[in-house]
Amino acid sequence: MKGIYYDLHVHSCLSPCADDDMTPNNIVNMAMLAGLNAVALTDHNSCKNCAAAAAAATEAGIIFIPGMELETAEAIHVVCLFPTVEAAQKFSEAVYDYLPPITNRPDIYGNQIICDADDSEIGREERLLVNSTSIGIYEVPELCDRFGGVSVLAHIDRHSNGVLGVLGDVSEDMGFALAETSPLGDADDYKVRFPFLSFIGDSDAHRLWEIQEPAERCFLEGDFSSAEDIIRFFKSMQKKYQ
Repeated sequence: MKGIYYDLHVHSCLSPCADDDMTPNNIVNMAMLAGLNAVALTDHNSCKNCAAAAAAATEAGIIFIPGMELETAEAIHVVCLFPTVEAAQKFSEAVYDYLPPITNRPDIYGNQIICDADDSEIGREERLLVNSTSIGIYEVPELCDRFGGVSVLAHIDRHSNGVLGVLGDVSEDMGFALAETSPLGDADDYKVRFPFLSFIGDSDAHRLWEIQEPAERCFLEGDFSSAEDIIRFFKSMQKKYQ
């Protein structure tokens, strides 16, 4: 059976809530050592470490999917995945305009480190990334699609920043076809409750040892060799329910 094992929700040292040793190279190589075929980088409201992670993935021979964990105006987290680094960077620039101009306090929230392809620090994001943008949940699918990406309702089984915890329900008119469960979540119940959604299983790793190992919940059946292949597959799921 052809397919890939993946983790499509991982934070780097750009996210203030992640460990500083979550550098692009460390993430990619930990994913490879864990036995995964594909990994995505999804920092809070930014894609500024995606280029470095893409270079590391090319060296390691693993598929890399550039992405972001967007926080909506309702404080709901959405994983946004893109076919190319360029598309992710343009999306990141657009999202930045919707982020409150609040300066990060590293002593309170943590560092926001930007790395190059060698994991050297090349800068720090000054604007606090762990904040709600002014983008509403109903706007996300169309905005993500505008940049060639797909949107995934993050950790639907979690109360904190999950759509069910915040709004109590998911409806088809929101425009989502994909949702994510965390390692302790049970997708079977949600499949019955929300038949218009397809589910993926991710780690939401903030530390290297949290990156998941191959399992049925993180297996994608099909012939995939690039981020473009994976995004194309997810888009086909969207069309199925639209």
